[in-house]
Amino acid sequence: MELPLKPLRNICMMCWSLLASIAVAQPAGPHSKNNLSFEVKAQYGFLLSHHLELDVFNAHFPALEFTLQKETWGTSKWEEAYAYPSLGVSGWVSNLGGFESIGSAYALYPFINFPLTRSGEHSLHFKLGIGVAYLTKHFHRIENYKNFAIGSAFNMAASLYFDYRLQLTKRTTISTGFGLTHFSNGSTKTPNYGLNIFTATVGVTTYLSKPNPGMRKKILPRYFPFEFDGSKFLELQISTAVAAKDMSEQLGEQFMVYAAFTNIMARVSFKSKFGAGVDYTYDGSDAYLIKKETGMEPGLRDVTKVGVGFAYELVLERTSFLINAGMYVAGKERGEGDFFQRLTLKYLFTENWFANMALSAHLGKAEYIGLGIGHRVFVKYRQRIHHD
Repeated sequence: MELPLKPLRNICMMCWSLLASIAVAQPAGPHSKNNLSFEVKAQYGFLLSHHLELDVFNAHFPALEFTLQKETWGTSKWEEAYAYPSLGVSGWVSNLGGFESIGSAYALYPFINFPLTRSGEHSLHFKLGIGVAYLTKHFHRIENYKNFAIGSAFNMAASLYFDYRLQLTKRTTISTGFGLTHFSNGSTKTPNYGLNIFTATVGVTTYLSKPNPGMRKKILPRYFPFEFDGSKFLELQISTAVAAKDMSEQLGEQFMVYAAFTNIMARVSFKSKFGAGVDYTYDGSDAYLIKKETGMEPGLRDVTKVGVGFAYELVLERTSFLINAGMYVAGKERGEGDFFQRLTLKYLFTENWFANMALSAHLGKAEYIGLGIGHRVFVKYRQRIHHD
């Protein structure tokens, strides 16, 4: 069911009225322990046509975003290192221009909102969110063959936004900004050009209860075992990932992908690691294409792609984002090119073992989303730095 523009406007007006009534009419009570706030943003933008087939969906349209968030103030070391960001979850809805073949989009994603600069009541922020999206329409070879963008109802949602915020009162803040919302299934179901939506935003935020004054008195917490203590060391990371690729629309089959990644990383600060890595990837669709081209069953060495490249890891306590970029040096099937990129979301569930979700791409086109586990080993070459 499509979301016409008039109901969207009505919903937006209702939300703004609700926020205004909360901000003005709520009686003063005890200070909040969680510093929870609610935000609504009205967005307006368009679908970025990054493939010729998507030009038919060129239109401007509105969207709404609802957010529940928590202000951090130093209960963990990483909060202080990143200037006390906000954590929360956002809901996003749009009719995507009202095209029957595209349908409407609904997304829900946890996020972290990093302060870039702060000066009195003024601040600039960068918001990063990753979650799940539901599209009411997707590609079907008979019923919806005009939707070249995406082949599945459920997809990964990613949100990247910059905004300026002005604090009007102790409870209320207004904002304006711009950014990108992306939907993709990582080629688990083709076609998968993905949807890239660029929007400008205006919003208002209000605390749900009286803000805790301690939030402005930021604290410097103690270290935990998995946090950086100033030591200089090399870190060997070994991880795996398994993925499924449904290419029934192009090749009539589904394929499995098995990958192993090795990275040597140097921790240069509380936030950052730099290094280099080697990737090994066995993609069943590569074996299919090689056999189709040569007429012979390929060997393991022919199918396995070996890639080398650079690595950077952004660390947020137990969670981190690992970015790899490089080129293949082995493997016969290079139809998508010689260069690769990979974004890996990692979470330490023990001091040295982590779970990971890896999105692999070739020049921005997603190849697969894989899940796996990994282990890290440390080689220390400089002892901990002691602070007075």
